[in-house]
Amino acid sequence: MTFFTDGSAGVRRTYLLLTLLSTLAASLIWGVNTLFLLDAGLSNTQAFTVNAFFTVGQMLFEVPTGVVADTAGRRVSYLWGAATLLVATLLYLLMWNIQAPMWGWALSSIVIGLGFTFFSGAVEAWLVDALDATGYEGDLESMFAKGQVVTGIAMLGGSVAGGFLAQATNLGAPYVVRAILLGLTFFAAFTCMRDIGFTPHHGKSARDEIKAVVKASIDNGLRNRPVRWMMLAAPFTMGVGVYAFYAMQPYLLELYGDPTAYGIAGLAAAIVAGAQIVGGLSVPLIRKIFSRRTHALLTGLAINAVVLVLLGITRQFWVAILLLIIWGLMFSAYRPIRQAYLNGEIPSEQRATVLSFDALMASAGGVVSQPALGRVADVWSYGTSYVVSGAVAVLALPFIALARRENADSDAIEHEADVS
Repeated sequence: MTFFTDGSAGVRRTYLLLTLLSTLAASLIWGVNTLFLLDAGLSNTQAFTVNAFFTVGQMLFEVPTGVVADTAGRRVSYLWGAATLLVATLLYLLMWNIQAPMWGWALSSIVIGLGFTFFSGAVEAWLVDALDATGYEGDLESMFAKGQVVTGIAMLGGSVAGGFLAQATNLGAPYVVRAILLGLTFFAAFTCMRDIGFTPHHGKSARDEIKAVVKASIDNGLRNRPVRWMMLAAPFTMGVGVYAFYAMQPYLLELYGDPTAYGIAGLAAAIVAGAQIVGGLSVPLIRKIFSRRTHALLTGLAINAVVLVLLGITRQFWVAILLLIIWGLMFSAYRPIRQAYLNGEIPSEQRATVLSFDALMASAGGVVSQPALGRVADVWSYGTSYVVSGAVAVLALPFIALARRENADSDAIEHEADVS
C-alpha cells in the first residue's frame, strides 16, 4: 500500500481514492432518493421535510464530530463516518420496506446526517495538513479541482447506474449496492489513511479539550471576519442547492411526461456530475480570468440565481436540461475557489472544526429551505419553487461582497502559480 502512503503523491492518491469510493456510494441514490421517499407514501412536503431532518442531523453533529476530528484524529472521524452511513443506509431500506411512519424516516435521516458530519471537515482538513507536511508545492485549487473531477466521474457513473438499476429492479436496489460500497470505503480508509502533519490532542479531560477546541474554532471562524462572511452566505447557497438538486428528479419527470422513467431522474444527477467534471477542469481558466476569489464567487453565484429562476419558468424538457447543465457548471466551478479561500484563513489546529462549523451553517439553510420549498411545490408547482429558490440564492451576494471588502490574504490569486 506504499502507492497510497508515499509522500505528497501518496496523500493525493489516497484523497482521490476515498473521494471516488464515497461519492460512488452516495451517488447511487442521488438520482432516485426523492422518488424513493415518494414511493414510500410521503408527499412532497413530507419528502423534503425528511431531507430537512437529514440537515438537522448535520446541524446537531457538525461541530461535535469536527471536534472528534481535531482531538481523536481525522482518520478516526472518517472511519466512524463510513460505518455510520453503512448502518443508516440499511435503516433507510428498512423504513422503505415497512412503509414507516414519518417519525421513523426522521430518525433515519438524522442518523444519515450524523454519518456525513464525520466526513465533512475531516477529510479536507486531513488533506490540507498532510499536503503541507509532505512538501506539496501546488495551489489548493488544483487539488480540490482534481477531487471535484473525480467526484463528478463517480457521481456520473453512480447516478446513472442507480437510476437504471431502480428502473430494472426496484427503488431499493441502489441502497443495497450503496451499503456494499460503503463497506469498501471503510476498508480503504482503514488501510490507506494516516494522520500526517497533525497530531491528535488526547487531553486528560475530554470536556476541557472540547471546550478549548470549540472556543478556538469560534475565534478563527465567526470572529474571523473573512471566514464569517463566507459562512453567513452558505445557508442561502448550499441550502437552496440541495433542494434544487433533489427536486430536479420529479420536476424533470413532470416535464418529460413519464413519472416512471427513473432513468431520466438518474440522468439529472448524471448531468450535474458531468458539469462537476467540466467545472473542476475549468478552475485553472477561472484563476486566469479573475484576480480575486471573491470576484469569481460573486459572478458564479449571480449566474446561478438567474438560472434557477429560468428553470422555474420553462416548461420545455430540453431547455430545463440545458439550464441544469449551466447551473451545475457554475456550482462546481466556484466550489474549489471557496474552499481555497476558507482554508487559507484557518489555522491547522482548528481546521476540521471550523470547516464543520461552515458545513453547519450550510445545513441550517437546508433545514429551513427544503420543507419550505417543498411546501411551495405542493401548493403551487415545482416551477414556482425554483423561482423562489433563485430569489433566496440572491441573498448570498451581499455577504460575498462584504468578504471582498476584507481584502483577506487568501482572496488574491493573481500571483499564485498553477501546478498540475
